[in-house]
Amino acid sequence: MEDIIIKTPEQIEGIRKSSQLAGQALVYIKDFVKEGVSTEFLDKKIEEFIRQHGAIPATLGYNGYPKSCCISLNEVVCHGIPSPTTILKNGDILNIDVTTILNGYYGDTSAMYTVGEISDEAQKLINVTKHCLNLGIEQVRPGNRVGNIGFAISRYARAKGYSVVYEYCGHGVGIDFHEAPQIDHSARRNTGPLLRPGMTFTIEPMINQGRPGTVTDKHDGWTARTVDKKLSAQFEHTVLVTETGYEVLTDVSGEYKIC
Repeated sequence: MEDIIIKTPEQIEGIRKSSQLAGQALVYIKDFVKEGVSTEFLDKKIEEFIRQHGAIPATLGYNGYPKSCCISLNEVVCHGIPSPTTILKNGDILNIDVTTILNGYYGDTSAMYTVGEISDEAQKLINVTKHCLNLGIEQVRPGNRVGNIGFAISRYARAKGYSVVYEYCGHGVGIDFHEAPQIDHSARRNTGPLLRPGMTFTIEPMINQGRPGTVTDKHDGWTARTVDKKLSAQFEHTVLVTETGYEVLTDVSGEYKIC
């Protein structure tokens, strides 16, 4: 098993700055998400924003990935590749996932967006997914175990009639794009490594309307869709374990208090 990196105060400050930029990119792109816009257009706007702020998009060229962010539409669970032929239409829901590298440090976050009037079922899925993220974040404190993040998420999602994607997970982040520990969003209570101050990782639950499984498009090797073509939603933050609780490093709206 890989060693978990406990970050120094200097590293934490670098990760915080990169995380804030990633969060700001998600705020910036909101005004461009509208009917008739291509996902490639959104990708280009995000890349411009990141580079204008002295950073680079981490996904571009990562293991051959061709774009500067992931945009996952409707039944796409994650890793949706922006395209000039994918045009947003009324009723769509989409996740935009941004990872920045600023001065060598990584910040990783994603959020859901809606186009026009969406169905009540889609809105409920989005609301439940955001609450799943919040429940996971509330488990972050020194001495707790990683598995309790996934336990809290999966218990709530299933109680609401949804399934939790198990093929993709959160991960350590900050010095590298993907570090230890793995953050499963469906886990047994009191399992996994102990949380310690200085750990930074993502919590990014992917919640499905139907079955939890995914299938990856063969033509691009990236786009992961629900096996039953039902909707999926995801939210993600980069979180720091503090001496007494957590700090949501990618929060730019003041939604989360440092504890």
